[in-house]
Order: sequence, then C-alpha cells, then structure tokens
Amino acid sequence: MLRSGLILKIQKKYTSLGLSDIENIVDLFFKKILLALQNNQNIEIRNFGTFSKKINKEKYVRNPKTNEKIFKVASNKIHFKIGKILHQRINKDIHFNNE
Repeated sequence: MLRSGLILKIQKKYTSLGLSDIENIVDLFFKKILLALQNNQNIEIRNFGTFSKKINKEKYVRNPKTNEKIFKVASNKIHFKIGKILHQRINKDIHFNNE
C-alpha cells in the first residue's frame, strides 16, 4: 500500500478530518518513527511488531561479475520483528496438505 492509499483509507473512515490534517498526522507518525530509530530506540507497536536498527559490519565483499574484492563500510539497516497477533492473522488462511 502506498502512502497516498493509506491517507485515502483513513479519510474514508474519518470523514470529519480534512485531507491536509490526515497528511499531517501520517507525516508526523513516520517522522517520529524515523527520529526514534536515529536515536537508537526501538519502536514497538502492539499487536503489529517491533522496528529496531541493526548495524551491518564493515567487510570485504566480492563483485560477482569481475570477481574483484571491494571494501564495504559499516551501514545501518532496519530490522522488523512481526508481532504474534499479526503473524496469526496473516497465516490463519494457510492450510498445509500432508499428501
């Protein structure tokens, strides 16, 4: 789902809010998540999951095309751990056949 689609769904559910108000709320929500991750804080949204920042260590990597070794500096990545209830809702319709 795109940001614009999310805003339209919220607008349909809460008709008393204006489009610019909803855009401001969504922007504020994502800015707060970004600021928390920049400050090395975890974000836990109950029944949904947890966002945290992990560090990719610096290392030598290989270019598969040229087989050249390249040094890759340390970088950050976002790690998401799915919540138990979200995991159950996503997988409730999956049935495994033991044929």
